[in-house]
Amino acid sequence: MLYAIIAGILIGLFYALVGLGLNLIFGVMKVVNLAHGDFLMLGAFGAYVSYQLWHINPIVSVLIEFVVFALLGMLIYFGFVPRLVQSKDPEMLSLILFFGVSQVIEALATMAFGVNPVSFNVNMFGPSLELFHQAYPSYLFVPFVVSLVLLALMFFFIYKTKPGTAIRAIMGSRDEAAANGISIHRYSSLAFGIGIGLAAVAGVFAPFVVGGVDPTTGTDLTTISFAIIVIGSLGNPIGTIFGGLVYGISMMLMQTYLPSWASIAPYVLLILILLIRPSGILGRGVRHA
Repeated sequence: MLYAIIAGILIGLFYALVGLGLNLIFGVMKVVNLAHGDFLMLGAFGAYVSYQLWHINPIVSVLIEFVVFALLGMLIYFGFVPRLVQSKDPEMLSLILFFGVSQVIEALATMAFGVNPVSFNVNMFGPSLELFHQAYPSYLFVPFVVSLVLLALMFFFIYKTKPGTAIRAIMGSRDEAAANGISIHRYSSLAFGIGIGLAAVAGVFAPFVVGGVDPTTGTDLTTISFAIIVIGSLGNPIGTIFGGLVYGISMMLMQTYLPSWASIAPYVLLILILLIRPSGILGRGVRHA
């Protein structure tokens, strides 16, 4: 059991990174980004192509992809989101719009990369590491460390910087933030760009944690991301950490003791949490953000 719990914590923090960008975007703009997993998929292919063609280590790809996809996210924001958030039902309209974006990305990725899954050599980060007299694959530690650093930087940005304070104000009330002189579109586009950038960064390590990635993997990653943020608390970035850890640990425990049920265990847990606490583990944080 100890092995499953520790492994669950290692991949759970990675899953927290997987869901963080999606939760940030929803918390700031109430936009349901159904293409979230597709940006993770593109991040995975970007790292794979960079490694195959230019031998760029995936860890280096993290910095490159964050910048590239953050800029892409800001362009997407100004292209679509301002009109969505001004509508009477931004959640539903964004769901429909980004479902279409997801289909377009998947089709383009299929034409560009084919249908065969791609993966990295799982031993590229070195031999297994021992912890509490148990050997753990090194490819679990690298995403854990990168996710830990990025999550720490992200929360420092949100709670200790002026742009982060503005983003939290918009989360609380767009009207009140605008009345206090905060540039809604400037900081919302920044949040959207960061959210897409974080998705791409998580995608860099997706081939190591979830296995081979192909153009259809985005749909599964979107589903997992929504499960994580709903478990933690929809619209509350801090809750994403709890959601990721709960998801990772529950999945590893089921893979250890009931492997045939492992794929659905986190979703059963999601249903139970929604029945017991519909607002998620940190649901109160949403109301008082």
